[in-house]
Amino acid sequence: MKKLSDIKKCQLYLWLVPVFFVINVLGHLSESKGDFLPGVVNEAWLVVYLSLANYRLLEHSLPKLSWKKPVSGFFTLLLFFFIYSLGFFIWRSFGVTLHIYTPLGEPKPMNERIGDLTGYSIGAVIFFAIVRHVVKHIELKQAAQQLRIANQQAELNYLKSQTNPHFLFNTLNNIYSLARDKSDLAPESILRLSKILRYMLYETSGPYIAVEQDLKIIDDYIALEKLRYDDSLRINFNHDLEDMKQSLPPLLLIPLVENAFKHGVSETLDRPYVDIHLSIKNRQLFFMVKNSTGDPVSDNKTKASIGLSNLRRQLELLYTDYNLDVQQGDYVFTATLKINLASHA
Repeated sequence: MKKLSDIKKCQLYLWLVPVFFVINVLGHLSESKGDFLPGVVNEAWLVVYLSLANYRLLEHSLPKLSWKKPVSGFFTLLLFFFIYSLGFFIWRSFGVTLHIYTPLGEPKPMNERIGDLTGYSIGAVIFFAIVRHVVKHIELKQAAQQLRIANQQAELNYLKSQTNPHFLFNTLNNIYSLARDKSDLAPESILRLSKILRYMLYETSGPYIAVEQDLKIIDDYIALEKLRYDDSLRINFNHDLEDMKQSLPPLLLIPLVENAFKHGVSETLDRPYVDIHLSIKNRQLFFMVKNSTGDPVSDNKTKASIGLSNLRRQLELLYTDYNLDVQQGDYVFTATLKINLASHA
């Protein structure tokens, strides 16, 4: 981990140092009087020293400073004051000795020269520190965003892991009731369940599926539920889709259908019914499930089932523009879902 951190630090300075050098060269160019090339070499010589000093100060020394060790911190700052003043002057003189650095302009006294170099180095420290702070701030925001996305994805996976067993549990209950009654429809119900299981295992692993696939699973689930009832159950399922390949998160709609049967039709003694309508136009989804219930509104409060609770949370994580409305009336329950599919979070 430490090596990876050092590599990231070096990557920052690999582009920061050239940018600082170019800025200084452009500044020298604006003041150049026929000595542009020697000035560029001079800037390169000074930037090498300042870059190494700034890297050491900002990445190693300052992060280790502590109020608990004031003496150590004082001597560290004193050392870098020397590095950025007299040490910088010595580096310049060393370059002159090696015929790398070419003195330009009028000669100046040593104390004045040291003052100029100290001001230059302080400006460099400020530049490096500000850019480094901005870059680190952006990296932290990106890391926080990635962590938020990862947490949301983990929560979505958890919600799906809850929804699927809950859905299968209710379906198995239906098959159990048929088997207990020794119904000839039990084999057909098992066959339909196998189709649903195959769909869940192989079609719902990705973040999206075509809406036509979700329609198939709803059809299979409705057919499975109808096996439990006689001809008194009325089911109307219609849809108006401009594109059957429109993508949706898998199993997003099934909780409303399941809720209609489990908490509505199964409790209705007289003329049970389920009306389902789905439309998608211009990326606007409208899904309404209306079903009979066994009690008037005064005696039957809206139930917050696992399926509905999970659906609400999934919508919060998936979309920014949606509305899920449930209405309990006398012997009727209506769930209406509206989603702007373009508002995916």
